[in-house]
Amino acid sequence: MSGERLSLLIIGGYGTFGGRLARLLGDEPRLRLLIGGRSLEKADDFVADLRSPKDGSEGLGSSNLGASLQAVRFDRDGDLSEQLMRLQPDLVVDASGPFQSFGEDPYKVVRACIGLDIDYADLADSTGFVAGIGGLDTQAKAKGVFALSGLSSLPALSFAALDVMVPRFSRIDAVAAGIAPSAHVKIGLNVVRAIASYAGKPVSVLRQGRPAQGRGLIEAMRVTVAPPGVAPLRSRNFLLVDAPDLALLPRRFAGLQSSFTGVGTEPQALQRLLGFAAGLTRLKLLPSLTPFARLMQRASHGLAIGEHRGGMFVRLSGLDAAGKPLACGWHLIAEGDDGPFIPVTGVAALVRRLLKGVRPENGARPAAGELQLADFEAEFQRFSIATGIRAESEGAGLPLYHRVLGSAFERLPPAISAMHAGGARVASGRARIERGSGWLARIVARLIGFPPASEDVPVTVRFAADGDNEIWTRDFGGKSFHSLQLEDKGRDRHLLAEVFGPFRVLVALVPEGNKLRLVVRGWRFCGIPLPLFLAPGGETFEEEREGRFHFHVEIGGRLTGLVVRYTGWLVVE
Repeated sequence: MSGERLSLLIIGGYGTFGGRLARLLGDEPRLRLLIGGRSLEKADDFVADLRSPKDGSEGLGSSNLGASLQAVRFDRDGDLSEQLMRLQPDLVVDASGPFQSFGEDPYKVVRACIGLDIDYADLADSTGFVAGIGGLDTQAKAKGVFALSGLSSLPALSFAALDVMVPRFSRIDAVAAGIAPSAHVKIGLNVVRAIASYAGKPVSVLRQGRPAQGRGLIEAMRVTVAPPGVAPLRSRNFLLVDAPDLALLPRRFAGLQSSFTGVGTEPQALQRLLGFAAGLTRLKLLPSLTPFARLMQRASHGLAIGEHRGGMFVRLSGLDAAGKPLACGWHLIAEGDDGPFIPVTGVAALVRRLLKGVRPENGARPAAGELQLADFEAEFQRFSIATGIRAESEGAGLPLYHRVLGSAFERLPPAISAMHAGGARVASGRARIERGSGWLARIVARLIGFPPASEDVPVTVRFAADGDNEIWTRDFGGKSFHSLQLEDKGRDRHLLAEVFGPFRVLVALVPEGNKLRLVVRGWRFCGIPLPLFLAPGGETFEEEREGRFHFHVEIGGRLTGLVVRYTGWLVVE
């Protein structure tokens, strides 16, 4: 198909996912995009909106629009053959749903496409639908077409991430995956209906290598999503969801002992309320949460409290090549609400491959393993999306900052990495010190032992190992204070903790060009968590300039104002 035009019909083309797919593919001049749905008026409005030069919504505007757009009426309950023959698409993408409630003949669209020699793909998240499409494999091969189901975050992206990590293992015992949408994402009603349909109901999982029944939105796993070198998402509970991975993983890994797929939404209080409602369904006090789907959607939209960031993780555990325990996780974080585009990047990658003349093998099957992680990451380049792999058991014996940063440590400039090489060492240089003038700032500075203001003082920093931790003793012109730095655990894992007397400050280490930024993510006083908006903040970073290590540290807050700011340079002796 390389060099030819491709006609693509998107069923649900003006909906939550279909609309994002159209926006993502709108820059392809060789595409004819048919925006289909039951309402021709809504399809027309969407096409007009997409063509509008004022439209920059959801990160993708129309300035690069090159595809041919056409609004069409398509009713999946109508005469499918007549509609498909009239529209003559080369590929049909079903982005509607919920696939869990497609009735007695859930594959009628797929069968109609196969019968007319039309390729098919969908964004199905229904375990039964995705796992069962293989029943049409013989017919699809006979007609010379492909039908791929589940070309979404789960299972297409999750399996692509698995395939990258698998070579590290000699045996895989457990697989877990989860999606953490931004609190500000406007979740579509069909997505909510799909989740509500199995809330509190049995969900097939693996336990101790045997099929078992979990409970949707009740069973939980706590995970911190943290690609190396990126400020992690807040630790959260992921509630069990019925995703295609649960049916496909046992086919992929013989001898797998346990499996889990979950969703971790913000605010967590609302998710706990949802889990409570699922518990009522489990106890048969409610027959189902499906009648409350619209109320659930409104609550999600109305209580959009939290960061404009979302994420995803895929985690493997088992044995490495030497037979030692190994846990390895692929993490993704999307900034600024770019996350909702992730479920459609698989279809976008498939379409771009087709335009290059690269076709999947004929046949009907789940899309797990159909694309490589590189295919998805090529689509991620258009967004603020960071990904990376953390091998949890490979950090033993590494210096503190290397353990926290993981593979991102290798991106640090030489002067910064040398300063954090671990072991006992001494660095010296010069510094400028500013002190805050407020009475509370003076009390805090005196309590911690910060040095007085000075324009130019000699500075010496002594690093001493304390097990896996480090003790930093800073001496500014004879006035010294010390702090303890360590890799935090539990809910604050993947963060660096620095302890100043009764204060414990949690920071994310974020490499950025020739700098290493330290971003405050939490703090405690005498072990008591305090509000983040009151946390000591300010611009704090380490930097390499002309081959020398420089530092810029600001400590202050809303209540105290500036407490101390010290800047300067150091050289390891």
